[in-house]
Amino acid sequence: MKMIQALLAPEAENPHGVSVRPLHDTEHVAAVMITLEPGQSLKLHRTPVDAFFFALEGEPTVEVGGERRTIAPWTLVDSPALVPHRILNESMTRVRVLVVKTPKPTTSGKIL
Repeated sequence: MKMIQALLAPEAENPHGVSVRPLHDTEHVAAVMITLEPGQSLKLHRTPVDAFFFALEGEPTVEVGGERRTIAPWTLVDSPALVPHRILNESMTRVRVLVVKTPKPTTSGKIL
């Protein structure tokens, strides 16, 4: 059985300059945990596959297709393929979000 402790997983470089820890990566799906400190955010971008965001800690602000909402922990937000999106931390506390992309992308997303 393969197990990963999310907070101990190594960080991956990314164009957003935030903490991204890959947790699961197969030919079918990719999952990462993103940690945003107060004031940090992902750049507006789009990905070639469907994704969902699941708030683990804090209250992230999620923007998908121009609609923007601050969500509570344990909330899931769908993000369809090719729709511009981003996650922001507009709060005063740390935010952690699980991001799952399916199917696993074979090309990079595009920063807008």
